[in-house]
Amino acid sequence: MSNTSPPAAVSGLSVNLLARPLVEGLLADADAFGLQVRRDESGARIVDAGIEARGSVAAGLQIGEICMGGLGHVNLRSGGAAEGWPTWLDVRSSQPVLACLGSQYAGWSLAATKEETGGKKFFSLGSGPARALAVKEKLFAELGYRDHAQCGVLVLEVDRAPPKIVIDKLLRDCGLAAEALTLILTPTTSLAGTTQVVARVLEVALHKAHELGFALANIVDGAGTAPLPSPSADGVEAMGRTNDAILYGGRVHLTVRGDDTAARELARALPSRNSRDHGRSFAEIFKEVEYDFYKIDGALFAPAEVWVSNVDSGNSWHGGAPDMALLQRLWLQEA
Repeated sequence: MSNTSPPAAVSGLSVNLLARPLVEGLLADADAFGLQVRRDESGARIVDAGIEARGSVAAGLQIGEICMGGLGHVNLRSGGAAEGWPTWLDVRSSQPVLACLGSQYAGWSLAATKEETGGKKFFSLGSGPARALAVKEKLFAELGYRDHAQCGVLVLEVDRAPPKIVIDKLLRDCGLAAEALTLILTPTTSLAGTTQVVARVLEVALHKAHELGFALANIVDGAGTAPLPSPSADGVEAMGRTNDAILYGGRVHLTVRGDDTAARELARALPSRNSRDHGRSFAEIFKEVEYDFYKIDGALFAPAEVWVSNVDSGNSWHGGAPDMALLQRLWLQEA
């Protein structure tokens, strides 16, 4: 992979400062969004978007944009009969590397043992702008990016609030006063949780491009769309639906520069159909490997369909295809 830092990563943008107006807007309309907001004993702000609170799809859309560090747009649209599903999410960013990999990607591992919590063990992958304050992942060295804002927001896909030991770690690693940290809790079984995960359709494509060794500096724009399923009360099933939405319904258009050969190969290699596990529901695959993510073929984690356009040559390539028939079998029952 090229060692050249993506242009967005050295532009002086602060994903936490850009996300702050979105966070304040979310909190200002907390009742309308179906959220509950409180301060924990340290003073950190905790936003419940689906544990005890009802939450909403609208909250999930806003949280999706917060996750992208204010550098992306997430919208809801109606799908026609030809698309095979009534509701879709559209995601776009003109700073896709920073928005998706430098902010949205769920890459910060946060864990505590039951001894440390005084009860149940805790685990979550943190996503959102505060990752760029702590820079605990080697990805940030590749991006050449670190944020230095005096406020931060992190999204956790959990069904309970993080324990004190985890919040203390977040404050320490981010270098923040407690009052400056906002944690948004979005269980995947909730409306907001399902929505903000499906809003990662573009991020999944960026992550796969990175895994394939495509030069991140050469990705200059991105857009994606995916069907929005109903949440499930079962955690594994809920996670399966959000993954399936992207793996079998996700469609992404990446705009790149550079070599035509690399652009064409990206369009060929990126789609999820390149995986040996393609064609079955994610929940089925996950159960089969006894809930061990590392036993799932990594090639599966990609959108179903991709277009890659090279602005330097004017050429475009297409790869993959959605499988809406599979999603309908998994999600839909006739009345």
